[in-house]
Amino acid sequence: MAYNRFNNDPKEPSKASGGVGAYIQAEKLMQIAFVLPAAVVIGWVGGWWLANHFHQKWMELAGIFFGCMVGLVYVVQTAVAVEKETRMRNEDGDGPGKGTGAPES
Repeated sequence: MAYNRFNNDPKEPSKASGGVGAYIQAEKLMQIAFVLPAAVVIGWVGGWWLANHFHQKWMELAGIFFGCMVGLVYVVQTAVAVEKETRMRNEDGDGPGKGTGAPES
């Protein structure tokens, strides 16, 4: 079995083409819209179960609060990672406004 070493170098160019890369970027940003409500609902259901199991009404509210915090932390981490990846991609390539120094012919 072949062994492929995992390359964790963030400056390594992505193997995805421009079109596919745009879809991947859009999918990462769409996660933000789904993760926060899903985390709140999961926290609410977990808190509801705990409240019914232990007969403590405050556990349902604690579950909602916990779901909000976990979802918010994940959303912020995802947004920071996408921003960092976008900055690296813009700094490395010849993007708009970055002249190559070669005269136009």
